[in-house]
Amino acid sequence: MDENQKQEETPNPDLYDWGLKDFDIGRPLGKGKFGRVYMAREKKSQYICALKVLYRSQVEKYGLLPQLKREMEIQSTLEHPNILGLYGWFGDDERIFLILEYAGRGELYGLLSKNGHLTEKQAATGRMKVADFGWSVQSTNKRHTMCGTLDYLAPEMVENKGHDYSVDTWTMGILCYEFLFGVPPFEAETQNETFKRIMKMDYSFPPTPHVSVEAKNLVRLLLVKDPSKRLPLSKILVHPWIVKNADPSGACSE
Repeated sequence: MDENQKQEETPNPDLYDWGLKDFDIGRPLGKGKFGRVYMAREKKSQYICALKVLYRSQVEKYGLLPQLKREMEIQSTLEHPNILGLYGWFGDDERIFLILEYAGRGELYGLLSKNGHLTEKQAATGRMKVADFGWSVQSTNKRHTMCGTLDYLAPEMVENKGHDYSVDTWTMGILCYEFLFGVPPFEAETQNETFKRIMKMDYSFPPTPHVSVEAKNLVRLLLVKDPSKRLPLSKILVHPWIVKNADPSGACSE
């Protein structure tokens, strides 16, 4: 299916009042604390999508309804090849349904778990899609909320200081390291030990698997304690390791 055809057939939440009656439900794709995800097909267009089913009782029990609404509002306005599309939503008395883009190759961590680590070309090229916007916000001011996965927290978040988009640059460094070596750089037995390692910048590069000097250089330029000195996005894209290994099409034969 070419891109124009895909755009024409993608369900448009502004033009229709969606309901469960509009979908054929397929196999389960995954489950979490608050619900499940199923492959689905919109009956009229035959468009394949993913249907995320959240249980209202669980969402309300943990006071997450405002966060969910913010997540839906943000994700539904974003259109980018590396962002999982949110086409619309609907609900009933017991459930909330999110109509999501179907990512046929599944979660990246499935591949990482299977192989132990990624090759440098896989790590640099992989056409990934950000799918979870649970803690995202739209703001021009620095934030003070401490949230996110422990191993990915930037030093300024651990210290409860104000932070901005530069925490995402830090996270890119963590991901590069984890893709290449199979584990996050500051992993430890306890939360406090992980915090201490982050604050001390206590990480090193294992001798195996073999990783190039250029890849290690990029990680070092991203994992910088001072947010203002981290490599900006514009320079990440022209870093020698990215230029050497990344295919602009997003394809990777390995």
